[in-house]
Amino acid sequence: MKNREPRLQGKVAIVTGGGSHEDEIGTGRATALCLAREGAKVLVADLTAENASRTVEEIRDTFGGEASVFTGDGTQSEDNRAMIAAAAERYGGLHVLVNNLGFGGLSRSSSESSSGVDIAEFDETELEQALDLNLKSAMFASKHAIPAMIVSGGGSIINLSSCDAIAASTNRGVLPYSVSKGALHIFTQTTAAWHGRDGIRANCIAPGHLHSAFTTHLSPELRDKRRRVVPLGTEGTPWDVAWAAVFLASDEARWISGVVLPVDGGLFAAQPLLGHNLIMEQ
Repeated sequence: MKNREPRLQGKVAIVTGGGSHEDEIGTGRATALCLAREGAKVLVADLTAENASRTVEEIRDTFGGEASVFTGDGTQSEDNRAMIAAAAERYGGLHVLVNNLGFGGLSRSSSESSSGVDIAEFDETELEQALDLNLKSAMFASKHAIPAMIVSGGGSIINLSSCDAIAASTNRGVLPYSVSKGALHIFTQTTAAWHGRDGIRANCIAPGHLHSAFTTHLSPELRDKRRRVVPLGTEGTPWDVAWAAVFLASDEARWISGVVLPVDGGLFAAQPLLGHNLIMEQ
């Protein structure tokens, strides 16, 4: 068998929230690394240069790939415009945008049980933060990316969502997170519908029970419970999300647009009572 060409050779990609704290691996860092491994030139965007630089250095050291840092606030439209311009100026175009930036979900205060506030009591400040980071950041980035992608001949926009946006969570503390991520689904579908004729595909990845930099604070007991409710009986990792993103970014997914792809070990294949039985039996 002949050696294959990297799947993203010649592509230019942006990953927002692509940095990391120290040696932690989150979905952003893993995705940037996998895109680079498959030949993409990657702009790693993060709020701090230090975090983004860790990912960029690993791309260069591990794959000899082309990558660089962009720092900015993803909740600000002007910073997103500058981010898109930086990718085009440094690498000559834009083909892939991974909107990975996010906030909320399994917070330290709400992750250990199903107790928490109800709809009459949710935190309004947290809702604003969730909408800014989970929804508006993706909308701003896409707004400025689409014209650049059109010039480049088309592209792939990949939004990072969550299983908590597909079905209501028993954890009441994730309400702002779930609502903002759910809105991201209709934005993804709208992008796909309005810009398909421009050669732009838009899809959403909805991770299930991953263990990553986002969940390092979870107790061993809760991690085990999350694992056992999954039909495959295993935890997901950031790499599972990253390789799904590589597929959606590649020409292999040329006819896939407007979908929400669960990467969840079969979580939504099971009825609630079956999930409960899996926990009890294992």
